[in-house]
This record gives sequence, C-alpha cells and structure tokens, in this order.
Amino acid sequence: MSGAAIGIGTARASVKRSQRAQSILIHTVLIAGGIIVMIPLAWMLSTSLKPPHQITKFPPIWIPDPFVWSNYYRAVTIFPVSFVVFVRNSMYMSLMITLGTVLSNAIVAFAFARLTFRGSRVLFIIVLSTMMLPQQVTMIPLFILFSKFGWINTYNPLIVPHFFANAYFVFLLRQFYTTIPRELDDAARIDGCGVIGLFIRILLPLSKPALGITAIFAFSWAWNEFLGPLIYLSRMETFPLAIALSFLRAAHGVLWSELMVVSFIAMLPPVLLFFVAQKHYIQGIVITGVKG
Repeated sequence: MSGAAIGIGTARASVKRSQRAQSILIHTVLIAGGIIVMIPLAWMLSTSLKPPHQITKFPPIWIPDPFVWSNYYRAVTIFPVSFVVFVRNSMYMSLMITLGTVLSNAIVAFAFARLTFRGSRVLFIIVLSTMMLPQQVTMIPLFILFSKFGWINTYNPLIVPHFFANAYFVFLLRQFYTTIPRELDDAARIDGCGVIGLFIRILLPLSKPALGITAIFAFSWAWNEFLGPLIYLSRMETFPLAIALSFLRAAHGVLWSELMVVSFIAMLPPVLLFFVAQKHYIQGIVITGVKG
C-alpha cells in the first residue's frame, strides 16, 4: 500500500510539474507576443517626443534626449482650424454610424433568425453575397446617387447607409440569435408577447454581448474610416481625424513628430473603448446568454 501511495504521489507531482512548465511556456509566449505588439506603440510615443534630428538617426534612439513636449502643442495648433473640430467630427460620425449599425442589423438579423417566411434562406444568401462585392465597384454609382440627393459635403452619405444593415453584422448577430433557445419564444408567445415584444423583451436583453461586439467593431471602423470622408467631404471644417492626418503629411511634408502625436491621439478612443468593454463582450462569447 505504501508503495502504491508513493507511486500516486510521484505521478501527481509529475503532473503538477508538467502543468507548471506548460503554464510558464504559455505565459512566456504571451509576454513575448505582447512585447512585439507594443513595439510600434512605443516607437510612436518615442518619436512624438523627439527633436527632429533624432527621428531618422541610426541606430534608433528609443529614449528622446531631450523630451520635446512642445511637439504636442505644435501638432494640435498646426492646422488652419481648431484641432477640436476634427475630434468632434470623428466622434459625431462614429457615434451615428454605430447607432445605425446596431439598430438596423439587430432588426434584420432577428428577422432572419426568428421569422420564417417563404424565400428567407434565399434572401439571406443574397444578403451574404453582398460581402463579395468590393466597395470600389459601387463607389461611382453611389457618388452619383448621393450627388443627386445634394448630400455631397455632408455626413449623410457616410451615416445613412449604415441604417440599412450590413451583411457581416447581420450574419454575426443572426448566428448569436440562433444560440438562444426557441423555447423562450414559445413561452413569450404563451404570455401574449408579439413579434415586437419578443424582439425587445427577449432577444435584445440576451444579445447584449453580441450587440456590444457589433458596436465596438462599428465604432472602430467608423473612427478609422478614410476613403468615404475623402470622397464626400472637401471642406476642412467637416474633416474627421483620419483626413486631418493626411493633410498634415501633404501640406507640410512629413513632420514625423507631429504626425505621431496626432496618430497617438486618434488611436486613443478605440483602444480605450476596447479596454472598457472587453470584459463584457468576451464573457458573452462563451455563454449563450441563457442561465440555467
């Protein structure tokens, strides 16, 4: 018996050592990957504080000497209009696009996931097929259409289309809706809940994680959008931050320190949004939203 107990103890110790080694290896790989990912950010911050003669010096200087804090003031005052205008434009455009994306895609995905009607599968395939269509194909027809509406130099061409759903987000939300048991629908109908009530009272509360993912993706893409504003906006007072960055390069050459400053400022909102919301939507991915 004592020999068997010793053998069991040895096996357990071996398993613990193996698990500890595996944990150390995983954490080492993750830390190394994190450091690699952070290198561009560190270079951006370093360059934003360097004097001009240190930016292109080789070997690279990672710690500026001296720290030129005036780069930040010069970067936000170099534009003909206030830098706050660009931030406000980006925030307005991104929030409106996010609102339209969440509302429209939640409704359309609900219809495909919960309502059965003739041709629904064919229609869903047609919606998904629009993802195969490059944006460049519809660029000129859409510009002609929006110019007929008198929407050029307004945010309407950038915001209004997002209130009519997007195939990618429709697919994402529909797949999440299908994980919610249909027994809840039957129970809600027995209690007198109609289609609208089923959507608002049952599906939406249980779909907060998926809606959060949709909102984060939509906000990040809208915040970084460059091609759309470049096509439809021509007055500097309407430019978002992405266009302001291109102006900084085109009008003044490449002022690397100022460019890094504005790039860092433009990067902050999506990064902060991700860190604030990540716990909620990551937890939502691994559960169905229904507690037993």
